[in-house]
Amino acid sequence: MTRIKVIQQSEATGRLKEIYDDLVKKRGQLAEVHKIQSLRPESIVKHMDLYMEIMFSKSELSRAEREMMAVVTSVSNQCFYCQIHHSNALNNYWKDDEKIEKLCKNYFEVDLNERAISLCLFAENLTLNPSELNEPRIIENLKKAGLSDAAILDATLVVSYFNFVNRMVLALGVSIEEDGGTGYKY
Repeated sequence: MTRIKVIQQSEATGRLKEIYDDLVKKRGQLAEVHKIQSLRPESIVKHMDLYMEIMFSKSELSRAEREMMAVVTSVSNQCFYCQIHHSNALNNYWKDDEKIEKLCKNYFEVDLNERAISLCLFAENLTLNPSELNEPRIIENLKKAGLSDAAILDATLVVSYFNFVNRMVLALGVSIEEDGGTGYKY
């Protein structure tokens, strides 16, 4: 149950209704993470713009790598809502429930290549120990795994974005949708 007032889709009017309708048209349904921002409708638009830029724009990082980092970040923050949503999104690429389950428990148990392990370590460290990134070894590990500076920036944007969203979800009490977060167009 949310900790602040939320305007439901059936109650929305004006600009908020337009935003909700557009999200349903593009994504298949309305996410609770968007409804939690209903008191500031334009923040939903800006949120989606940022999400689309970070998760879908051209990058050396694959969509699967970005979703994998989203899951690791959300697991690190114990954000069940985002962990479920982005595990579902990642499974569109991996198509392996067992591998997803292992990723959520301990990514070292998943058969990942050096690049993927480096990205998972980066996501976990930036989330749990951001001050340790003053140590150049973490970025050097990404470079050794073949990531360019642009890819490292993209990885940092993914992890930073999910730390932002995880904190919003956790602070405001966003719960998973009735369908378990499965009805979205990825």
